[in-house]
Amino acid sequence: MIKRNLLVIGLAVLLSACGFQLRGTTELAIKELDVSARNAYGETVTQLRRALETSGVNVHAGAPYKLILTDEQDQTRAATYSGGSRSAEYELTVVTKYAIVGLNDALLLEDKVEVRRIYIHDGNNITGSGQEATQVREEMRRDQVQRLLVRLQQLTPARLDQLQQQADERARAEAEALREAQRIQDATPQQSPLEIPAN
Repeated sequence: MIKRNLLVIGLAVLLSACGFQLRGTTELAIKELDVSARNAYGETVTQLRRALETSGVNVHAGAPYKLILTDEQDQTRAATYSGGSRSAEYELTVVTKYAIVGLNDALLLEDKVEVRRIYIHDGNNITGSGQEATQVREEMRRDQVQRLLVRLQQLTPARLDQLQQQADERARAEAEALREAQRIQDATPQQSPLEIPAN
């Protein structure tokens, strides 16, 4: 009994030393994050909020950084066509585009995650094929959330600060260019409208 417990503890230490983590236990450097989506009550954003909170992130509206799910596309295409058996393979693709927004609504980062799966649609078993398609979509959504967490895991507070500084510098440069363009326009004499003498 003691040997078995020691073996389990030893394996757990060994696995954690090589970077293995159980699914859904991603350690994030970001401790505060606001999360929103076009579909505010959609399954993806709901699961993402839950996964972030499980990972120790305080998800609230006043957080300094915002994760916005800007677009989610779901596409289905036939991978193989059916013959006499009326079964065919379909490829499902889910693409989720997201953005990280910082202070003053400055865009810090834009990217996307994509998941593809193939499932078999049996024309002789429409109910079973529909249930399989639903199950595949749920698995794909979980994979989407996991991939988003992995992307967020790569963002440290130092990296976010660097992205914020770059965004602030871009905003300052754009504001300076607008001021300069306005100054040049104000300094350029405007031609007065042509007056036609009355008879």
